[in-house]
Amino acid sequence: MSKRPRKYNVLNILMNFHAFPDEVENKYCLAECVVPVGAGAPPNHHAGKTEAFYVLEGQVGFMIDGQERLAGAGDYVPIPDGAVHAFQAVGEAPARLLILNAPGHMHEAFFTGVGQALPEDQTSRPAPSEPDIPMVMAKAEETGMTILAPA
Repeated sequence: MSKRPRKYNVLNILMNFHAFPDEVENKYCLAECVVPVGAGAPPNHHAGKTEAFYVLEGQVGFMIDGQERLAGAGDYVPIPDGAVHAFQAVGEAPARLLILNAPGHMHEAFFTGVGQALPEDQTSRPAPSEPDIPMVMAKAEETGMTILAPA
């Protein structure tokens, strides 16, 4: 049985999955991310799926239901159920954060579906590239996530 990839380039973010839902009794998905300045997640929402962020390093700008919040190392940012939310690394250096999703199946399917698997020993961020927006939107719809188009 081949070992599944745990590292992905997801929209120019280096994601390292510490726990997939099927490894933790289908309760959550836990990923550590290195987010280059300017990268992040577009405004999206998903009812019935818990999501929270813990910033390890750097600064991350969050938008949650229209409210902006700047988070730094040590800040915990929970997303209310169904809230429209987005985030972006800001400042001088990449941010490093943990993303916790429960139960996590939708996020695992989305992240691994839009992401490119990387070698297990990769520690550097992937070279930036333009995301395939139609593919990202289709994968979001397929997995039950709603991504809001830019205004």
